[in-house]
Amino acid sequence: VDLFRMNCELLATCTALGYLEGDTYHKEADCLESVKDLIRYLRHEDDTRDVRQQLGAGQIVQNDLLPIIIQHGQDKALFDACIRLMVNLTQPAMLCFGKVPDDPVFRHHFLQVTSHLQACKEAFASEAVFGMLSETLYTLLQLDWEQRQEEDNLLIERILLLVRNVLHVPADPCEEKKVDDDASIHDRLLWAIHMSGFDDLIKFLASAQSEQQWSMHVLEIISLMFRDQTPEALVSAGQARTAEEKHRDTQELEALREKELAAKRSRTLQRGTRHSRFGGSYVVQGLKSIGDKDVIYHRNVHNFKNYTHDMGKAVRRVPKRNRQARECKDKRRSALNVRLFLREFCVDFLENCYNRLMYLVKESLIREQTQQHDETYYLWALSFFMAFNRGNGFRADLVSETMSIRAFHYIERNITNYYEMMLTDRKEATSWSRRMHLALKAYQELLLTVNEMDRSQDESIRQSCSVIKSNIFYLMEYREIFLTLLRKYDETRQPHSYLKDLVESTHLFLRMLERYCKGRNSLMVQKKRVRRKKSRGQKKPSAAETSPEALAETWKVVEEELKASGFQLSESLTESIVPFDATSDTPLEEQRTDAMVRVQDALLIRLGPEALALLRAARSVWPEGDVFGSADVEPEEELELLKQILHANLPRSPPPEPAAEEDDDDAAELEEEELQSVQVFEKEFNFLDFIKRFSNPSVVRPYLLLLKSYSKNTPHTNHCIARMLHRLAVDLKMDAQLFQLSVFNVFNKILSDPAAAAYKELVTFAKFVLNRFFSLAAQNNKAYVELLFWKNVGAVREMTEGYGKDGEGKKPTWTEEEEEELRNLYEEHRHSEVPDIVETLLPLLSDSTRTRRQVVTQLVRMGLVDSAKELKKQKKGTQIVLWTEEQEEELQMLYEEYKDSDDVLGNIMKKHTAKRSRARVVDKLLSMGLVSERRELYKKRSRSARGTKGLTQGFTDDPGDRDDEDEEDDESEEREVEEEQERETSQNGGRSSQSLRSTVERRPDVGAMVYALQQEGMSEPLLWLQSCLNRTAIDREQDGFSQDVPLVPLKEANEEAMDNKSFLRLLRKLGLRAPANEQETFWRIPAKISVSQLRGAAAALSPREEEPKGGEEQDGSRSPTGESQETEVVSGEQRAQALRALLLTRKRKHHSSEHTGTCGNYRVSRGSKCKSPITLPFIP
Repeated sequence: VDLFRMNCELLATCTALGYLEGDTYHKEADCLESVKDLIRYLRHEDDTRDVRQQLGAGQIVQNDLLPIIIQHGQDKALFDACIRLMVNLTQPAMLCFGKVPDDPVFRHHFLQVTSHLQACKEAFASEAVFGMLSETLYTLLQLDWEQRQEEDNLLIERILLLVRNVLHVPADPCEEKKVDDDASIHDRLLWAIHMSGFDDLIKFLASAQSEQQWSMHVLEIISLMFRDQTPEALVSAGQARTAEEKHRDTQELEALREKELAAKRSRTLQRGTRHSRFGGSYVVQGLKSIGDKDVIYHRNVHNFKNYTHDMGKAVRRVPKRNRQARECKDKRRSALNVRLFLREFCVDFLENCYNRLMYLVKESLIREQTQQHDETYYLWALSFFMAFNRGNGFRADLVSETMSIRAFHYIERNITNYYEMMLTDRKEATSWSRRMHLALKAYQELLLTVNEMDRSQDESIRQSCSVIKSNIFYLMEYREIFLTLLRKYDETRQPHSYLKDLVESTHLFLRMLERYCKGRNSLMVQKKRVRRKKSRGQKKPSAAETSPEALAETWKVVEEELKASGFQLSESLTESIVPFDATSDTPLEEQRTDAMVRVQDALLIRLGPEALALLRAARSVWPEGDVFGSADVEPEEELELLKQILHANLPRSPPPEPAAEEDDDDAAELEEEELQSVQVFEKEFNFLDFIKRFSNPSVVRPYLLLLKSYSKNTPHTNHCIARMLHRLAVDLKMDAQLFQLSVFNVFNKILSDPAAAAYKELVTFAKFVLNRFFSLAAQNNKAYVELLFWKNVGAVREMTEGYGKDGEGKKPTWTEEEEEELRNLYEEHRHSEVPDIVETLLPLLSDSTRTRRQVVTQLVRMGLVDSAKELKKQKKGTQIVLWTEEQEEELQMLYEEYKDSDDVLGNIMKKHTAKRSRARVVDKLLSMGLVSERRELYKKRSRSARGTKGLTQGFTDDPGDRDDEDEEDDESEEREVEEEQERETSQNGGRSSQSLRSTVERRPDVGAMVYALQQEGMSEPLLWLQSCLNRTAIDREQDGFSQDVPLVPLKEANEEAMDNKSFLRLLRKLGLRAPANEQETFWRIPAKISVSQLRGAAAALSPREEEPKGGEEQDGSRSPTGESQETEVVSGEQRAQALRALLLTRKRKHHSSEHTGTCGNYRVSRGSKCKSPITLPFIP
């Protein structure tokens, strides 16, 4: 009912406008109000656009609005209202509905609105209409900007929008079945624009400085005017055909004639000499039917070559998502007078408007002052007018605005953005693909213009071209864009015309690059490399490189080289050395250690000048603290400093486990790389190496896809395809990459084509590839099977040189003896209750280079385990072992037996059969109610014993020890060693150096822990800890009183060490106290530790040349022979005396030096020759 009433209101409103009598329109008195009512109705229309459809069906534009503006244009208010209404009514259907509707009902409404717009467009193709619009627009443009009102600017914008909307209306393919050179509705509209002078106003708006606000509207109108045109057709309009065009047309006609004659001959051969109603039946030998018998053929024998098993079968429907992308509408040739007018328009536009308009539009796009996707008009204008300029007597000054590196960069960014959006916005993938094609055309036109500039007679133009080429060939983004686009080509989303332009652009770029490289001896280009940081650490120098003999030999060579050069460095070397990585995320201050490692690496490979240059450069970057020496250091001191760096044990991360060839699942599981940064560097360019990157199936496949339509391609397109395939097959000798069945199928069609004479280049190349294949097939009997697969470089090498040659020795092989050894070891330990059997087997294998992955893979291959998951590393603390009733009863009995002893927990841990950690046993005792708090399980010690114990024994009662779940059962063994050392100390008579010797002598496990931490690359935290202990000892000796000193890690390496379980265990061994409660954050050096104990602990942290063999020392201390005990005592005394002398010397240096050391940083006065690793001046 509402819809019916609405129709009546619309009808009454339209009737109130007026009526047309002959050629005269009589308006009613309330015509203006009726127009405003129609505008109001359109504002409230529904989703089906019912008001728009009814007004279109009533032809309100053709019969009322256009006659009103033509005959009553002097009425300004009515004219403005009619223009407003027509701008609304001529809106594109795509804007009204948002997109092409999928619903059939809304699709019908969409098509109805489009048909009404097409009828309106035909009515606008009148000189009278555009004459009135041109006259009004001209009057408004005559006004200065001070005299223009807001209504004047709105009217100018509405007129431009109206012309834009009318030009945007698509042609009706059912109604406009026009041939080339015939005038379509769009041509008639363009002619009306030309005859009314509206095109001159468009050029004025594009060139006038005061009218730059309309630049985007002007560009839209121009792009819609040339919608059906091509630059080549406009350039040749009105001119005689060139000899090249005549030759090309002759070739096309000759090819068509050959095909027609071949078809005629084929029909003649198929027709027999006499008529026979019996076609005959034949048995095709060697071609099996559904059963085991041969196929019986019931048709004429002449048609047998077209026989397939698919004959008579229903054609399989291709899913919509797998169909090839549709091509855009083909271009057509307009009437000659329209083409001549458009050609003159292009000439004037290039000379007077192009550079200024493109500059204004580009600025608006960069500042985001335009609407979404308006950059497509810019890309179209760039490609169209630059192509026209190139064909119409090329002048570089006419397109100078868009002939720059900025234009290349802008288009490259848009291509990348369009491709990403095509992947993410799948519903609009077709639209993004078209925009990407437009950007590719613009990029291609830039390359063509650069190539045209290179052939110019003007020297300045050639120099400008050389600058542009050097930039696009130098930068990696421009150099590899075509390689990336070829690899990412998707025929379901990108049409055939896109692939054609891509192949031709690639051919042009490679030809320009090849010519550019030939004229130079060497070409440096920019290269980007993604630096990936292995989470397991970096590579560490091998033991052979760091052995004392090797280091001595290396230093001898480096020292001689530096002395021979007189410590003078070349200017080029000094400028090329950069001691830090500016692109790294690591702060500059934290890269000092990396710089020191780089100096050591240069020394290890015997590059003395490079190491010295790096040392001096690092000194200028980090002058504070004289870490790399003082500013006025002498050459001899630099030499001594380099020697200390070479022999130093610098902190390095442990090397990553070498990768082994595994299945894809295992490789994905064990891959531990993370993106760190992109490194930019220069590299000498090799054109042949660049072409090798095109030798990839993902690149060759698009070329084959385009080659399949060779008969429809232009000769230039076929040449581009043949040239690229020739580069791969001949220049790279990768012809075997084309040994593929689909390629041979295309070659077969080309060779059997009746018009093969028109494709001489393709025929020659096809014969060459086929000859190469049959020559190879005579040697390789698997060549025919290889035809079924696309081949990469490795497969090509195997096919041509022999299988198994590529990658020999790459996979680790297992001999029969090694397999038998692995089997025996596995059978021996498979039933043992070890947490990780692989870690148990690794040190027992005769080949120590085997990795965990190799052992796991071999166990799976030998069938000893079903899957690698069974041997997966178990995370610490994740496996929960339940207590049985027998174990609980045993624990209760042991507690009752030893509850009155001095060490309740220690005795229980010794006697309990079930192996549990101390923390688990304590938790179980608490849960069973045998003890009420952990303090009851602490070891009871007498006051006298506590006063005579060394540093590492005096603070083992710390509650933190009991709560640490990482303390394992080996603590019981340590306690036995402590007791035995206490007995030895009491027997030696309590010497003055007792506490110092007890740290170094009686605790060999401390030395083992220090050595293990050094091997893990924690030398820097150990030196920091040693510095803190020494500094605290000096402060307590000078001040005369003691207090708890917190250990504050200021560097990242020290912070990481404080999170390391092994490092924390070392702190506990040394008697340092963990945070007592939540109010404390840092570990502390207790006040009760004496100065001698602190210095003894610091001496125990000294780096050692060899791993301390604690077990052997313990065994030696238990030796029944008195001779060994006496020798050990003597050596202990000598070692204690040496340590005391070292500490006294260091103390004197600290008091005499002007720069005293601070916690975490050592400073040594100039001229100091101390070679102890503890006092190295370069450790940050």
